[in-house]
Amino acid sequence: MQRFKLVFMLLVLSMLFSGLTWAQVVSNQTAPNFAFTDTMGQKHSLSDYKGKFVVLEWFEPDCPFVKKHYNSGNIPGLQKQYTAKGVIWLSIDSSAVGKQGNYPSEVLNKFMSDKGAAPTAIIIDANGTIGHLYGAQTTPHIFIINPQGTLIYQGAIDDTPSTDIDDIKTAKNYVIATLDAAMNGKPVLVSTTKSYGCSVKF
Repeated sequence: MQRFKLVFMLLVLSMLFSGLTWAQVVSNQTAPNFAFTDTMGQKHSLSDYKGKFVVLEWFEPDCPFVKKHYNSGNIPGLQKQYTAKGVIWLSIDSSAVGKQGNYPSEVLNKFMSDKGAAPTAIIIDANGTIGHLYGAQTTPHIFIINPQGTLIYQGAIDDTPSTDIDDIKTAKNYVIATLDAAMNGKPVLVSTTKSYGCSVKF
C-alpha cells in the first residue's frame, strides 16, 4: 500500500512538473507576457505592444514547411501586409543549441533578408523559454494576440498541411481570417486549430 501511494505521488508530481514545463496557453484568455532581446540586440517585452495586434510565428529555417511559406513569399507577404497596418510580427526560433535550425543572429537576419521578409523582430529562444510558455509545437505555429492582450488565435497558418507551394493558393489562411475579422470588429470564428509542420527542436 505504501509503495502504491509513493508511485501515485511520483506520477502526480511528474504530471504537475510536466505541465509547468510544457504550458499550454488558452484561446480567448490573456496571453502570457515575456521579455526578449531580438537579433539586432534590442530589448523588448510583449507588454510593450499593448494596444496593438501581435502575431507570434514560430519558424525554423531548415524546416520544409517553413521553406514552403517563405520561398513562396507567403509569410513575407503577410508580414508586409499587416505590419503596414500596425501589427507587430515576432518571428521566434526555439531551436536548442546543437539542434536543427539553431543559428546565430546574423544567419537568421540574412535568412529573413534573402526571403524579402519583414517581421518586426526576430527572436532566438534557444533555451525554449517562450516556446514552452506558449506550448509551441511545430514550425510554423501561429499565435495572434489582440490589443487588449487576449490570445484570439493559435494553431496552423492555414488548413492545408503540406509542403507543396501550389497548395497555398487554395488553402484557407487563418492569419488573414483572424486579423481581418478582429481588425474590423467582427468575431473570430476559429480560435484554435491543430498546427502542422516540423516539431520545434527544443
